[in-house]
Amino acid sequence: MKLKQITGSVVATSLLITSGVAAAEDWPTKPVRVIVAFAPASTPDIVARLVSDKLAQRIGKPVIVENKAGAAGNIGTDAVAKAAPDGYTIGVTISGPLAANTLLFKKLPYNPQTDLEPVTIAATQPSVLVVSQQTSVNDVSALLAKLRSNPGKYNYSSMGTGSISHLAMAALASRSGTEIVHVPYPGSAQAVTAILSGETQMAVLPAAAVMPHVRAGKLKAVAVATAKRSTVLPDLPTLAEAGVQDIQGDAWIGFVAPAKTPAAIVTKLQTEIAQIVNSEDIKQKLKMQFMEPVGGTPAEFRATVQSDLARWQPVIKANNITLD
Repeated sequence: MKLKQITGSVVATSLLITSGVAAAEDWPTKPVRVIVAFAPASTPDIVARLVSDKLAQRIGKPVIVENKAGAAGNIGTDAVAKAAPDGYTIGVTISGPLAANTLLFKKLPYNPQTDLEPVTIAATQPSVLVVSQQTSVNDVSALLAKLRSNPGKYNYSSMGTGSISHLAMAALASRSGTEIVHVPYPGSAQAVTAILSGETQMAVLPAAAVMPHVRAGKLKAVAVATAKRSTVLPDLPTLAEAGVQDIQGDAWIGFVAPAKTPAAIVTKLQTEIAQIVNSEDIKQKLKMQFMEPVGGTPAEFRATVQSDLARWQPVIKANNITLD
């Protein structure tokens, strides 16, 4: 009986592997849907559309982008998690729905670790610490000196409670011994407008949201919140160079698939997307958005999520940040 059970198990496993390989060889036979967990014109949406246009050409089938924004990215990410694992629904998301949101919400409608399959981080862009021209500071040291001399007097804007822009500034305040008032906004555009209008005086925001204003002389960029200097903004020092350690607010954008999507399909998607983002024309388009191509492996993607979790958990706990 035991031998029969083992034999049956081996046969069943072989059939599953064979069917998965066959599905991958046939894929795709119909349009592929790409669910973006954020609004049109957001950076995840920009990357999704750049990649999808090229992906459609490469696989010979339409690739349709669909925006499902809301609940800090949870709605769209949940839609991907609950889709059929057949390679015909994939998603585009950022760190929040895969890492920080698991700490900010008491319960998510999906489990990022078990309900989603990482495909690749397609691109990343640095988050930039910017200040209003009215602050009259030119570097991080001068900014911190001003903040320490005026505790609670200055405000910072963010893309919402629990966003990387919020967590990065909260970490900056605690690690530099300063006190800054948080003012959340619905998105990066509103957070930038708040600085321009004088409602807030600073923020850590994605480069694409702030650098046009920096180049127009309306804002001042003083540092990047990255582990090392950014290739798209090489003249800006890191926060670590100014003595504020381990604040990495990289605004990466990744593709995910439902869990149990055949490994061969995930591999094919990763290969196609990596080649797309590292092609010369797409690299130039990403550079115009202050983004750098990545195209790493699923394992590297998963490691980045784990690193984000470890980085932001103490910040969220120390500041009692919640979205419930």
